[in-house]
Amino acid sequence: MLGVSIFTGIYYWIMKTDVGYAFTHALRQPLVAALWIGLIMGDVKQAIIIGAAVQILYIGSNLPADDCLAGLIAIPIALSAGMTSAQSITLAVPVGVLGVFLDQIRKTVNVVFVHMGDKYAEDGNAKGIVICNVVLPTILSFFMRFPVPFLANMYGADAVQNFMNSVPTWLTEGFSVAGGLLPALGFALTLFVIGKKQLMPLFFVGYFLVIVSKITVFEAAIFGVCVILLVMTFSNKKAEEA
Repeated sequence: MLGVSIFTGIYYWIMKTDVGYAFTHALRQPLVAALWIGLIMGDVKQAIIIGAAVQILYIGSNLPADDCLAGLIAIPIALSAGMTSAQSITLAVPVGVLGVFLDQIRKTVNVVFVHMGDKYAEDGNAKGIVICNVVLPTILSFFMRFPVPFLANMYGADAVQNFMNSVPTWLTEGFSVAGGLLPALGFALTLFVIGKKQLMPLFFVGYFLVIVSKITVFEAAIFGVCVILLVMTFSNKKAEEA
């Protein structure tokens, strides 16, 4: 686990620096991180399955959680401990919340650098401002972020494995049921955030179309894009006529 522990620690630090915000935001998602973790651990297929399960929880939602840390710890440990995708979600949730507390501590400590930067600004020292706003916070971020996934993956896998072996079957099945409900929560939050009353019929039409026709997710995505393009075309024509 040394290799994946070092990788997750460095990956977490780099992704959370938010250099090139949109770029790092995409790369730090659990489904993307699952590919690299799977390659390192030699099981890309299962890593992607677990990563997708964790990713569903955070799709389109504004949950107070660190999706990056959740994926970087839940995926390797789940692979090592032989956990199912549903069980991995129950592990990812508390880890994601832990990441929020870690980030709040980082922001609190960074206030020191802000005040230092204010003094450099009064003196007109541009180099000092850069050091206080970029260099020092980045260094601090490394020492606060790297150890968490590194230690969790280095020493946590065996602990989780021993724990899972001692847990009775009825409780693990309960974890699976609870884990299966969490993705539904993610979709519910997505609907709450972006859902509009006039668009809800399209949502339910698409949902039951997938259920009845048994088409794949990729085919459903193509169908959805075509519907959107048609709606946009007719809307533009009505606007031009008006």
